[in-house]
Amino acid sequence: MKLLEGKVALITGGTRGIGKAIALKYASEGANIAFTYVSNSAVAEQTAAEISAMGVSCKGYISNAADFAAAEEVVKSVMADFGRVDILVNNAGITKDGLMLRMSEEQWDSVITVNLKSAFNFIHAVAPIMAKQRAGSIINMTSVVGVSGNAGQCNYAASKAGLIGLAKSVAKEFGPRGIRSNCIAPGFIDTDMTAKLPEDLREQWSKSIPLRRAGKGEDVANVALFLASDLSAYVTGQVINCCGGMNC
Repeated sequence: MKLLEGKVALITGGTRGIGKAIALKYASEGANIAFTYVSNSAVAEQTAAEISAMGVSCKGYISNAADFAAAEEVVKSVMADFGRVDILVNNAGITKDGLMLRMSEEQWDSVITVNLKSAFNFIHAVAPIMAKQRAGSIINMTSVVGVSGNAGQCNYAASKAGLIGLAKSVAKEFGPRGIRSNCIAPGFIDTDMTAKLPEDLREQWSKSIPLRRAGKGEDVANVALFLASDLSAYVTGQVINCCGGMNC
């Protein structure tokens, strides 16, 4: 039997990068997949078709994860379509980097809203469902930057650190209902976002990592699979670094 056979996973930002890698990994282990996306319906349809071809049910939902009411509507739709939610992966996120003294209020507010408030929105919506099921796994995608900070990313670091505090608090509140809540802190991972960085910077970062390479989406997805499955049945309130030793 596959690790996630018959379970339903809801992944925010599931059409590319780490989110898509997690969706594919979960589907390969038998989970039915619901994912959100912001605007590109063509990519969403392609993603849903790719996942459905693996023999599971899959549907994308266009939604702004940072919008509280929209998140509630998505979860209602997922329940109507799938009947349950077993796994929530809060993956939606953006960056708007800049030094503190040059950072605009808009840069700060938008990153905090998308990265942190979106997680609150979806946890608030799925928690009653999971509590009724007396089981569930919530996974917040944080970052090594949220653990150690980084110059030029005060907004991003604050949002990712907030996800850690959120996950730990949810673990304590909902543990008695069988709901687990954890974080994954990726390091330098090859994604569309990091592909935009200058090659010399990418090479510099890779050399600073003990394993001497950037991570892959599948590296993070493997950790996400562990946290979603019963293999981690006694793991909650934790932050797992997936960074090749970058933050050791």
